[in-house]
Order: sequence, then C-alpha cells, then structure tokens
Amino acid sequence: MTRVQANLVLLLAAAIWGGGFVAQSSAMASIGPFWFVGLRFAIATIAVLPFALLENRSLKAAPTTGNMRSFAIVGLALFGGATTQQVGLLTTTVTNSSFLTGLYVIFVPVIAVVLYRRHPHWIVWPCALMMLGGIFLLSGGAFAALTQGDILSIICAFFWAIQITLAGRFVSETGRPLALSCTQFAVCSLLSCIIALVYEPISMAAITGSLAEIFYVGLVSSGLAFVLQVIGQRYTTAPQAAIFLSSEALFGALLASIFLNETISGAGYVGCLIIFVAILMVELIPELTKKRPKSMAGAA
Repeated sequence: MTRVQANLVLLLAAAIWGGGFVAQSSAMASIGPFWFVGLRFAIATIAVLPFALLENRSLKAAPTTGNMRSFAIVGLALFGGATTQQVGLLTTTVTNSSFLTGLYVIFVPVIAVVLYRRHPHWIVWPCALMMLGGIFLLSGGAFAALTQGDILSIICAFFWAIQITLAGRFVSETGRPLALSCTQFAVCSLLSCIIALVYEPISMAAITGSLAEIFYVGLVSSGLAFVLQVIGQRYTTAPQAAIFLSSEALFGALLASIFLNETISGAGYVGCLIIFVAILMVELIPELTKKRPKSMAGAA
C-alpha cells in the first residue's frame, strides 16, 4: 500500500467514526455508556476474531506474549478514549464532542516526540494548527462554558492520541493489525462490562432499544474503522495519521446537522475548507519536497 492509499484508508475510517458519533449519542436514550462501550466492542471482537486467526495462520505463528502485552496496552488506551467520549456525550453535543476529540491532532506529534524522539515533517505542525483553527471555526468561532462532557472529550482526545501512537508503533513492529485490533477490542470490552456490572442497570429492553446503534458502532465504526486505522497506519506516520483521522470532526458535525438538527454556522463552512486544505497540504508537501536520488549519470 502506498502512503497516498494508506491516508485515504484513514480518511474513510474518519468518515465512519464521524457517523458513529450520531449513533453513540442516540443510544444514550436507552442504555448506559459503559454497557454501550462494552457491547459495541464485544461485537467488534467477535467480528474480527476469525480474521485474526487467519492472520495467525498466514504468518504460521501466534502472537508472542510480548506482542499480546503490547496489544493489551493499546486496549487500555482505547478503553480510556472510548469511555470518556461516551460518558461525555451525556452532557455535551455531538458537535462539541467531535470538535474537542479532534484535539488529538496536536497531542499525537507531542507524544511521538516524547516517547520515540521522532520529529515529524515540518509541515505537520502548521497543518495541526490549521486543523485546530478549522475545528474552532466549525464550532461557530466560540465555545460556551465548558461542561463536564466537554472536559471529558478533551481527556478522551489525549487517550486517542496515545492509542494512535502506540497502535502505529506496535503494528509496524509485529505486522499483525488484525491481532492487535481483536486484542484491543477485547480488553476495552472486558473492562467496560466490569464497570457497567457494578454501576449501571441493564435490561433486555435497554439492549433492544439501542440494538441498531450497538451493531452499527460495533461492526462498522469499531470493527471496520479501527481495522482500517491499524492497516493504514502501517504505511504512514503517526502525525499524518492524526491529521487524517481528525477529519472525523468534520464528518461528525455534518451528520449531526442532518440527523440531530445541529447547525453549522457560516464560519463553520470556512472551517470545513481549512480542514480539507490542511489534509491536502500534509499529503502533498512531503511528497513534493522529498529529495530525489541523483541519477547515476548525474553522480558521475
């Protein structure tokens, strides 16, 4: 897969996640946030497991204990991001949640530098600022006083940044995107269900009332999109992945305006343009400025 193809895969994942915001919000009318997260990732685990087993067969070996430990760490980050985002949707809008979640576009390069001493291409930094500016304009140019849900969405962005960074590192080291996906889903589901058993009531009526949302988010937003993420990240950098994945804020806002009647201001449309310009810049400029090897004749 080329870098361009990988980034398009990540853009598709972002569009799916943007639609997932709507399903996540509407499900809260019937079921608690931890049960929702637990069930969605249980479905995602079951959906991906056969493909992970096929992956093991093609590689002629199961993941090592060290691999599984690394995958479980990614699952902890996924659990932190998924649950803070879901609980936050109880007290904030889909629009605000999607905007604030996009803050991971800034967190990812910082984490990559701190953990791995890897400095991204210089264009990532201005593009990250452009993305934040676009997200700000998409919100109408101003946020109301931060609610508890808004604060949880910011915390969620930090967890997503860790998940993106670690997933990219471990999938490159192991070459096992499906095993990583299945393991992180299972860890997130197990932890969420344990907490839900203690703190949240559950009934068949609650599950039935949110079944469509659970299956959509479990199979498509979780199962498909997260697999697309880890596959795409094998062929691009973590900062570039963050830029493309953060466009879920755009898709979330657009779908929220369609299905939940949340509006986008005139400034918001300018924000949309800035976001897409940033995506194009982070894709094209590294390629256009790449140093080409001198030909043999030129070297002579």
